[in-house]
Amino acid sequence: MISISPDFMLSLAQHLWPLLVSLFHLTCASAVTVHALLNKRDVHTAIGWIALAWLTPLLGTLLYLMLGVNRIQRAGVALGLSNTWRGERRSANAAREVDAPCLPELAGINQLSREVTERALLADNAVTPLVHGDEAFPAMLATIDGARQSVTLLSYIFNDDAAGRPFLDALVRAMGRGVQVRVLIDAVGARYSRVNMVRRLRQAGVPVAAFLPPRLTRLLAQANLRNHRKIMVVDGAHGFTGGMNISASHWLSKQPPKAFQCLHFAVRGPVVADLQRTFAIDWGFTTGETLQGSPWFADNPPCGPVLARGVSDGPDADIDHMRLVILGALATARQRVRIVTPYFLPDSVLLTTLQVTALRGVVVDIVLPGRSNLPLFDWAMRPQFADLVASGCRVHLTGPAFDHTKLFLVDDAWSLIGSANWDARSLRLNFEYNLECHDALLVRQLDVLVDARVQRAHRLTGAELAGQSMTGRLRDRLVWLLSPYL
Repeated sequence: MISISPDFMLSLAQHLWPLLVSLFHLTCASAVTVHALLNKRDVHTAIGWIALAWLTPLLGTLLYLMLGVNRIQRAGVALGLSNTWRGERRSANAAREVDAPCLPELAGINQLSREVTERALLADNAVTPLVHGDEAFPAMLATIDGARQSVTLLSYIFNDDAAGRPFLDALVRAMGRGVQVRVLIDAVGARYSRVNMVRRLRQAGVPVAAFLPPRLTRLLAQANLRNHRKIMVVDGAHGFTGGMNISASHWLSKQPPKAFQCLHFAVRGPVVADLQRTFAIDWGFTTGETLQGSPWFADNPPCGPVLARGVSDGPDADIDHMRLVILGALATARQRVRIVTPYFLPDSVLLTTLQVTALRGVVVDIVLPGRSNLPLFDWAMRPQFADLVASGCRVHLTGPAFDHTKLFLVDDAWSLIGSANWDARSLRLNFEYNLECHDALLVRQLDVLVDARVQRAHRLTGAELAGQSMTGRLRDRLVWLLSPYL
């Protein structure tokens, strides 16, 4: 019998482990390459992930598994929700699932949005802007207090603070009256509060769920695939949506330490069913419970002049819906485009389209915070401004309070309102909800709000951008490289 000494085994292991590690790296990098080639839609994204996997052994593969694989669509299919709700969308209110007549100049964007979203443009809606939490929160709380059948509430952030606690109390009171309540909070957004509101609501007996809880680390959870929607529906008839989280930062009259300006909307009419349907899909995905019929949905009578369509967007079957609608609206603009957003990091196609729109003679106003709550965003945004300003776009920086408002207005009668920002994370990686609205009066109301921002803003000039220091430009460019991941 041949005896093998421990020293020989140790020597063999010392010589073999680099080979085994190399083989493992080759296997992992090859797997990432195949998966990225088959699943990534953008060539730059595919090249970036493949390069990362090969050039940073094992770490690149781990990052791809954590951040680069979309598991949402497979989970949704496993729950069987996609086909169920597509069938429900076609059958419910069939008489109303026909596009309402719109202005001739909006026929093109109407057809594009219909093809992209598979949703009709619904007539007879009322959409009312609510400025800051001072108008939005009392209106929402009063509507909850008036609920008779159901309340559904979806928010990215739901803080345990001077805004969140009144909502908790109102929801508990509603349940005491026999109202059916469902609350969905993003699992990462819930952690913005020191006290997790999911836990507080559950302790109070309110049916609540956290959307896509993290499985590994908080860092992983913060990366992408977050539910950024803000939707509330009461009795299937009273809807609220927009850009406002449930946070005291938006309730300016209470003088919060960090004041955020923002805009929300009260919605009435047939389109409220689409808000509820969007909540029900997210709730069903998270909990497996199906919300259909009474008490969740109502047959809403005509109540206003607004033609409206829901636009859902997310890293699943709805991917790129918002981006395509935005591109279509820019292509149809004739006189002016007005954009208000807290975060502005659009991809190269959107940037080029904005420049082309301005070069066609369309007045393009882009209103951004002079200083956001995320300094990295401020730095990453600046390298885009020179080309935009050179093409004729007017970039306005507001201050001092951070402006969290999200608006997109085209010409005199078209608007896109809701939760989406103009950045890659919002348009490709998060779940968002906006309303496409056709109504001249609504646009005039929103124009007043935009005008007020422009009047107190600082307009960037080409000379100012050219005069930036070399240190500042290098800093901005370095952070700009991270823009697809911010």
